[in-house]
Amino acid sequence: HTIVRLPKGVFSPYTSISTNILFFEKGKATEEIWFFEHPYPQGYKSYSRSKPLTIKEFNREKKWWEKREVTEFAWQVSVKEIEERNFNLDCKNPHSMEINHGEPDELMAEYEEISQELAAVQEALKAELMLALGS
Repeated sequence: HTIVRLPKGVFSPYTSISTNILFFEKGKATEEIWFFEHPYPQGYKSYSRSKPLTIKEFNREKKWWEKREVTEFAWQVSVKEIEERNFNLDCKNPHSMEINHGEPDELMAEYEEISQELAAVQEALKAELMLALGS
């Protein structure tokens, strides 16, 4: 009935595989599955041996658990939709924006163009400063 999606690195350095915690309820057919995406703590980009996941970090989930509602970290997916996905439970958070960084060749061309513009502006600034200083 509920899947808590943990961020990458929870079991680092042993594995970088994404980990989920699945909750089941015996005797009742599941109609909707709740997903909760556990966020990194403020300032973290990943977990490590020196920065492990701690039990205190689950306070957000505990608070949400009793009064479930859709949030930036929580969403529901129907069992019908899961069936249509061939029972693939890897449902992405619909509230997170996917960033398209573009093609490397295009990015490099844009970087080189910006670098040339920056060099030209630096040269113009240098010339103006030299002129102002009378050199």
